Amino acid sequence: MATAVRTPPFNIVLSEVDDTDALDAVADAYATVDVPGLSGPAEHAAECSALWSERSGRGHRLAMAERIHRLTAVIRPPHVRGVLRAAVRTDRDVLDAWLRKFELEALGKEIPPDAPTTVDRWLSGRGRTMYVWDDGGPVSMCGVGGSTPHGSRIGPVYTPRELRGHGYATAAVAAVSQVQLDSGRRYCFLFTDVANETSNRIYAAVGYEPVRDISRYSFERAAAAERAAESAAPPGAGE
Repeated sequence: MATAVRTPPFNIVLSEVDDTDALDAVADAYATVDVPGLSGPAEHAAECSALWSERSGRGHRLAMAERIHRLTAVIRPPHVRGVLRAAVRTDRDVLDAWLRKFELEALGKEIPPDAPTTVDRWLSGRGRTMYVWDDGGPVSMCGVGGSTPHGSRIGPVYTPRELRGHGYATAAVAAVSQVQLDSGRRYCFLFTDVANETSNRIYAAVGYEPVRDISRYSFERAAAAERAAESAAPPGAGE
C-alpha cells in the first residue's frame, strides 16, 4: 500500500510504502503527466522514479538527498549575544534579501530580482511565523510553520555569510524550538540536506535527532524529451 499526492505544479509526494507493488500503480498514474519530480522515502522514491522513467520514456535524476529530524527537548546552547524576536514589517527588506540568498544557497534556485519572494506571507502571520535573532539588528532568521496536530516544522534558517561563526543560527533554532514546545507542541521537526554538514551539526547540537532519509528527484520534462528526440533523429526522419 502507498499513497501519492500532488498539487500542480509541484512534485509528486510519496508516502511510506507497505507494499512496493503499489509503486507500479503510482508510476502508471503519472506516466503521461508532465510532472517536475517526486519526493518520498529514499529507497521508495528511487524505485518509483525508475519505474516512472520506464513508463514515460523520460529521464530522472536525484536532485537532493534530505533527512527528517525531530526534537522533543531542547539542549540549551552556550550563551550567544542577542535575543529572539518575531519579525516585523521594518525587517521586510532584510528578510526579502535573505530569502533570496537562502533559495540560492540551500536549494540552488535563483529568484529573479523582479520576482516576489514569500516574505509577505511570512510577515502576515497566517499559519507561519518568521523570527529573527537580533544583535543590534537582525543577524539570523528562523521560520516556523507547517503545523501538524502535535508538531511544528522549523525552517527556513539562514544567516548571512559575513555574520556566520557567532552561533546566531544555533541560538535562533534552539529558542524557536523551545517556543513551540512551550506552546504545547510535542515535538518540532525539520528537513536538512544530508550533504550539508554544518546545518546537520547545528541541529544535532540543540537536540534534533534523525528520523528518516527522503529523496527528491527531478524528472525530465516532456518538452525537453521531445527536443532531445528531434535532435537525435537522423536527417530526413519524419519528412
